[in-house]
Amino acid sequence: MKIKIDGIRVDAPEGYTILEAARFLGIDIPTICYLDGLTPWGGCRLCVVEIGEGENKKMVTSCTYRIEEGLTVHTSSEKIVRTRKMILELLIAKCVTSKTLQDLASKMGLKQVRFQPEWNDCILCGLCVRICNEQMMANAIGFINRGDTLEITTPYDRNSEDCRKCGGCIYVCPACNLRCVGTEKDTILCNGCYNSLQPTCIPNEDSFNCWMGLKNECGTCYKIEP
Repeated sequence: MKIKIDGIRVDAPEGYTILEAARFLGIDIPTICYLDGLTPWGGCRLCVVEIGEGENKKMVTSCTYRIEEGLTVHTSSEKIVRTRKMILELLIAKCVTSKTLQDLASKMGLKQVRFQPEWNDCILCGLCVRICNEQMMANAIGFINRGDTLEITTPYDRNSEDCRKCGGCIYVCPACNLRCVGTEKDTILCNGCYNSLQPTCIPNEDSFNCWMGLKNECGTCYKIEP
């Protein structure tokens, strides 16, 4: 299928998601709840992109949206970057000690978290549930309740006889597998482990892209022609 991602025209196989097509081109789209080999879920919302042009633009989760013939995708517009930072603020406020989230905050240039921290141990990304069900075939854990009472647990909150003690759930968990010890009650953002140059072209131009990594990292940003 012929599509255009950030001004780059590409032929992508039918059935690909936007995230898969973007990764094929080397375009980095942040995501927490996506993992190769597991069913895409779109729970964290960090992989949002814009599709369409002009007034017809809309946001979709790139890990679940299947490409269509003639699709136009924008992965790093100012609106998208602003939205991702807001989502990341909410995730960090929920689970401050996640090194995965803290490193992503440094990479994306997040400078503040404006929400009251909850200091939880789960961001409800669903990775543990999916790897338990789809890879380990154990079905030992799952979601219960809805809305703000949604949580992940074993049946009846008891030790599950189906659990194989494989550790797969901890291995994929972005909240538990790596802990950030640099955060304190008065310092929600750590920014101590991940050091990178931050993009400066996005606030000035809404349609820049870079083959070398982060925008403006090497000083050779080029403007995408329409």
